[in-house]
Amino acid sequence: MDRPPVAVIGAGVGGLSAALTLAARGQSVLVREAAGVPGGKMRQVRCGGAPFDAGPTVFTMRWVFEELFAELGASLEDWIEPQALETLARHCWGPAELLDLFADRQRSADAIAGFAGPAEGRRYLAFCASAARTYRALERPFLRAPRPNPLNLSTRVVAAAGLPGLFQIRPFSRLFRALQGHFRDPRLQQLFGRYATYCGSSPYLAPATLMLIAHVEQTGVWVLPGGMQSLATSMQALAEKCGVRFRFRETVQEIRCSGGRISHVVTAAGEDIPCSAAICNADPAALSAGLFGAAAREAIPTPRPGGRSLSAITWALEAPASGFPLHHHNVFFSSDYRREFDDILRRGTVPAEPTVYVCAQDRGPGRRPPNGRSERLLCLVNAPATGDSHPFDSEEIDACAIRTFEMLARCGLQITPPPEGAVVTTPRDFARMFPATGGALYGMPSHGWQASFRRPGSRTRIEGLYLAGGATHPGPGVPMAALSGRLAAQSLLQDRTSRSLSLPAAIAGGTSMR
Repeated sequence: MDRPPVAVIGAGVGGLSAALTLAARGQSVLVREAAGVPGGKMRQVRCGGAPFDAGPTVFTMRWVFEELFAELGASLEDWIEPQALETLARHCWGPAELLDLFADRQRSADAIAGFAGPAEGRRYLAFCASAARTYRALERPFLRAPRPNPLNLSTRVVAAAGLPGLFQIRPFSRLFRALQGHFRDPRLQQLFGRYATYCGSSPYLAPATLMLIAHVEQTGVWVLPGGMQSLATSMQALAEKCGVRFRFRETVQEIRCSGGRISHVVTAAGEDIPCSAAICNADPAALSAGLFGAAAREAIPTPRPGGRSLSAITWALEAPASGFPLHHHNVFFSSDYRREFDDILRRGTVPAEPTVYVCAQDRGPGRRPPNGRSERLLCLVNAPATGDSHPFDSEEIDACAIRTFEMLARCGLQITPPPEGAVVTTPRDFARMFPATGGALYGMPSHGWQASFRRPGSRTRIEGLYLAGGATHPGPGVPMAALSGRLAAQSLLQDRTSRSLSLPAAIAGGTSMR
């Protein structure tokens, strides 16, 4: 009798990556997704008839997807055409305080020297070297490996980079303190501290190991012509070509077990589907909250109270933008960075003066500035993940919009008409889209040296049930979520092989991992 398929719950990038990895090994896979399209947080919205990236906007760690596609005999470039950015991002503290970072490291150093003095330019190059060492020390022992504990991670790092490599990554230091050792200009500390927000965390609480994100960006940032969701649709199309089946607008509401092992998934429509194993591409908090039934509630330890990453308020709008030379990625910094995170994490309020990210989606390689015509803009500010307990009513959001767009205006960026016609997404909206999270977009925060060890790994307490997604190891972000899907699929295949070999009647050979 044929073995039931592997059920993948959720077609976010983690679920898609898991499905592709399993398909490369000849496994039967059925993906169920509650939304009508793949992508998960990598979503699009429409404003004025135009599609917008309304989730992740940065494509990095291209090698993750090149390796994934190559496993199935495909080339990433045959499915999407990433366009490299020459200017990684434009940063602004005021009308006369602009700093660009470039794909060319020396060019960035020269720009920093002109902005903050020659010594800071030299310190930037030293910082780049340190970030590169951190990345090299952690890529294989952490990013590519199953969820570590402090001992085996230390052992892996020492094996990969030697004992000096373990001390060079500064595992017990906080990011902002480490940056104070690299730079004297507080604006540069603020700029590179922002990488903590890529993990939904505060730079004052996050570990110094997050400097590796700086190296990731220095090795390349790309724009996808069809937007980030084109990556998800391409992954789906390749998976279908390799035999993976997809069912959209089907919500899985229960994971059932038999004899301590997963046996079925049940949809909201009442369909009871047998499965040989399952990979759940949802925030693990949804399991603990009982949203997948009583059996799945015990799959992972109960999350710690208050252990949520940042959420966000976003405005997607189509409007003319003038007065400021926008690039594709732009960051407008608040004048009191510490207060911004105190507002969010200690007071649980929207920042009084937020840092604002603006993605000008019609600007980039081979594209001319719109010159007064309407263009697609995504504006984002960080917010507390209290969407399940706080209303985020129109009065509060309107007040936040006034502060946000007035701040942009002070920096010279005029967006007309005002954002009344924008598609607005609040932590409450994110909480509805991603249940049990409160709107947290990155799972648990990366606060303290132990944070990496608290994030759930691929395996659960239930035999045959695995986890994938940005809230699991190795962490948030599109490439990290893809790596989590690969780790989940590899764990499933390893366990299946081990189990087959341990059975007296098992056929020799098992499933190849090559």
